[in-house]
Amino acid sequence: MSKIKGLIAATFAAYKEDGSIDLDIIPSYVEYLIEQGVKGVFVCGTNGEGPSLSLAERMAITEKYISVVNKRILVFVHVGHSSITEAKRLAAHAQEHGADYISSVSAFYFKPTSVANLVACMAEIASAAPELPFFYYHIPALTGIQIDMIEFLKLAEQQIPTLAGIKYTAATIHEYQACKHYKNGKYDILFGYDELLLPALAVGAIGAIGSTYNYGARLYNQVIKYFEEGKLEEAEKLHYHAVKMIQLLVKYGPIPTQRAIMKKAGFDLGTPRLPLTPLSFDKEESLYADLDRSGFLELAASGELTLS
Repeated sequence: MSKIKGLIAATFAAYKEDGSIDLDIIPSYVEYLIEQGVKGVFVCGTNGEGPSLSLAERMAITEKYISVVNKRILVFVHVGHSSITEAKRLAAHAQEHGADYISSVSAFYFKPTSVANLVACMAEIASAAPELPFFYYHIPALTGIQIDMIEFLKLAEQQIPTLAGIKYTAATIHEYQACKHYKNGKYDILFGYDELLLPALAVGAIGAIGSTYNYGARLYNQVIKYFEEGKLEEAEKLHYHAVKMIQLLVKYGPIPTQRAIMKKAGFDLGTPRLPLTPLSFDKEESLYADLDRSGFLELAASGELTLS
């Protein structure tokens, strides 16, 4: 199987005023992402508020993205759930409707206690979609699962015939690199820590899944281009613009901040579901002032990126 190259946008959930999911915004959202040069979408994950959605809602969102994308870019469907039974239903549904890949986090209430336990859970989920490549979604900051990913690969390759790799959302670059080199690069290890994309490129990353690629893909694609051309100083300077923007996510809160940024970009995604909360009016205005001062959105939206 060929490796995935380029940026995958982890899409945000969209809601109407009454709190129901908004499927109508998805066509324009997808066109916007394609115009920015993303190579795929990752739906119903962390930014997509998968854990806060009902099964029916997740299925409806999945079907809409697959239909709208219409094979122009890749569709990853996150099927993770604290109930393995429900995760299997989501996996089977994704396969039935034509997804390209499925991915799953570990259960996050009753948590796997060992590598063997984690692999058994993932094998059960992947078995429900035997025709789709499977990515384990490693995000220890949210799941609390701190398990050696090399040990995971060693055992998972024996029990998950469809194992394609790992969505690696952690800052441990050394382990990421080790996973990349496991069995001479047998598996696709997609990097998921946007603010460390440039260091990840330096240790072999070619594919990445992230939230800031929703509105900053042009900038990141230029970072990749500079890196591939050996223009490391230019790549570093441009990447630092992304780092400064991500510092705002830390300041104001990652998902509410990015939803506000998407509104600034023309996509009002509504109010996130509790326990997530939107930015207050004052904080939103403060964020926009910080963004204006940083120049990030103008830089990210530009077809001709210049450095300062």
